[in-house]
Amino acid sequence: MSSSAPLPDLDRLCIHTITTKSWDVETAAKKFSAAGVKGITVWRDAYAGRDITATGQMLRDEGLSIVSTCRGGFFPGATDADRQAAIDDNRRAIEEAHQLGAPLVVLVCGAVPGQPLVESRQQILDGIAAVLPDCEATGVKLGIEPLHPMYADSRSAVNTLGQANDMCEQLKSSHVGVAADVYHLWWDPALETEIARCGKLGALFSFHVCDWRSPTIDFLNDRGLMGEGVIDIRQIRGWVEAAGFKGFNEVEVFSNRLWAMDQDEYLKLIIESYYQHT
Repeated sequence: MSSSAPLPDLDRLCIHTITTKSWDVETAAKKFSAAGVKGITVWRDAYAGRDITATGQMLRDEGLSIVSTCRGGFFPGATDADRQAAIDDNRRAIEEAHQLGAPLVVLVCGAVPGQPLVESRQQILDGIAAVLPDCEATGVKLGIEPLHPMYADSRSAVNTLGQANDMCEQLKSSHVGVAADVYHLWWDPALETEIARCGKLGALFSFHVCDWRSPTIDFLNDRGLMGEGVIDIRQIRGWVEAAGFKGFNEVEVFSNRLWAMDQDEYLKLIIESYYQHT
């Protein structure tokens, strides 16, 4: 792996609740904190049915920075009612993040199978614009997460960092930026250039790490820990930091294989792979 960035700082390690999804949010908070992890990104299912404000206080009491919540988005719809329902859900996501004390909602932007991608992208722009007053009222920001093109049919019509940067330029809001995930972006020959552009826009809000296993056996639930695959994560982190990013390195892993192992041992592996390959 490239050595273009220095060894990572454990104080900048954030883990998503989905990464250890069998742990409830209280367990994850205690385990992460005890292991020296300083950041947590909370998926919305992790606080469902709980007092959200109290959950945020519990996380802070454990010494954790709440980096973001996941996820909003899925703005495109076949009907006006579908699109309005998505806008309403994103308003809820913004308010939940505000109650939790999270500064950012990560957006998986959505797509409609069979609908032209250009139409879905316009609906994404329109949807984000519709919820910007909620962001301005609460101070919560939105991070557009480009997804790998294999998800363009139904999960996201935003598939490159360049497209996400274009949207940020069109929306012209300090509340809208990008969540850059190496799993989705590592293949892009324009990645270094677009990361630099994102930095110049002041739009690089979050950075997610994991690895692409080869061969991969499930495009959703076979991500690897850092060092288990083909991504030069340290090189990409170097580009991100050269663009001015000083935030957390967020470990976001979907893996049936890793979810099935003892999660305490898995947490040790996360930290080891973070040091060695991030």
